[in-house]
Amino acid sequence: MEALLKTEVHQDVAPTKVRWKIFLMMLMLIAINYVDRASLSVAMPMIAKEFDLSPAWQGLLLSSFFWTYAFMQIPGGMLADRFGPRKVIAMSAIGWGFFQAIAGLCTGGVSLLLTRLGLGAAEAPIYPAGGKLNALWMTKHERGRGATLLDGGAPLGAAFGALLIAGLISEMGSWRTSFVVAGVGTVLAGLWAYSYIRNHPHEHPKVNPAEAAYIEASHARELAAEPTTTSGNVLHFLRYRSVWGMFLGWMCFNALFYGLLTWMPTYRSKQYGFDIKQMGGAVFIMFFAGFVGELVGGWVADKWMERGGKQSTVLRTIFGFSSILATVAMYSVTKFNDPTAVVILLSVTLFFLRWCGLFWCVPSILAVRSRIGFLGGFMNLGGNCAGIGVPILVGLIVQATGSYYMALMLFAGAGVGLFISSTVLISYKKLPV
Repeated sequence: MEALLKTEVHQDVAPTKVRWKIFLMMLMLIAINYVDRASLSVAMPMIAKEFDLSPAWQGLLLSSFFWTYAFMQIPGGMLADRFGPRKVIAMSAIGWGFFQAIAGLCTGGVSLLLTRLGLGAAEAPIYPAGGKLNALWMTKHERGRGATLLDGGAPLGAAFGALLIAGLISEMGSWRTSFVVAGVGTVLAGLWAYSYIRNHPHEHPKVNPAEAAYIEASHARELAAEPTTTSGNVLHFLRYRSVWGMFLGWMCFNALFYGLLTWMPTYRSKQYGFDIKQMGGAVFIMFFAGFVGELVGGWVADKWMERGGKQSTVLRTIFGFSSILATVAMYSVTKFNDPTAVVILLSVTLFFLRWCGLFWCVPSILAVRSRIGFLGGFMNLGGNCAGIGVPILVGLIVQATGSYYMALMLFAGAGVGLFISSTVLISYKKLPV
């Protein structure tokens, strides 16, 4: 299909590849997003000792980011629909960089909690706006790779964030300095994003007519199949099982992913005695495996559909296969005591789990173009309800039982929920408007 489209428009001029450069930039921004998010998890053993925090208090701090992050998902998506993704992405990055930097000035658990609330609110629009950007810049057969480049920043940022923050703490002897450095870098990245990203291909000075025509020809085919009018009430989407399947599936995905992101550094420190350098290396291996898995999943989906695979069959198969393997690997962690085996199993978990980053294709499948931001925000609200609950619940479980066993079983249960939601509940068809 891609080759056919290229021959139809501007046959004599090769299209530029600006859309891929934009999504590499989005990969970088989401990676920075997760560096800033993961910084607290990596530094938590030091912070807990300095501020004398119990496991329940640690869980509260690890969860607090998600309170405002979840609350602002739908408003963030609606802002992207209203003002376009360029401004929303840039302002989001500048805002969360500010809150990350001032966290280094905190003197106790309460002030740190307040900065995490600000960080969550500022970061919230980045994913819905990125989903909107995917719909505006990528063709139908490129959106799988677009979605996984967008979402691939999560494991990539968690991987390099562990090394970066652990390295800064080790070299500078201070978690505070590492937070300030990360925050200032994020603000600069936000300014860079505003200078390069545009809302539409024809607005970008580096897009040649061939690339613009190629993208717009593909979009014209999609738009021809969409209704010409839409309901003024976006809440009508809540009547459909597919929307709730999307919501619950992303919730289960993030219950497992955020559980690993927030508690695994402390788990390895307490259970296996990892120091800050060992912990940074182990987290890097795990989450970099997730990044590779994300790219593999996006490539498999796009290539399968290019060769005639039915969209619903491709996505159900990929989601079902990957969620089963991630769940089995997660459950197996409870059966091993060797730290090397545990790191390998957690890496396998994340490799297959991150195939489900393809969920970011689902809003553009279910909704018309003018509603993608809203539906992406609603989906990410589900994911971040898990972000709110799981860190607190794990903290309470560990404090009550003195063990991580039930927490690991909770993560395995989330994998089962992901399988059911993605293979049974979602239709992968455009919904009536």
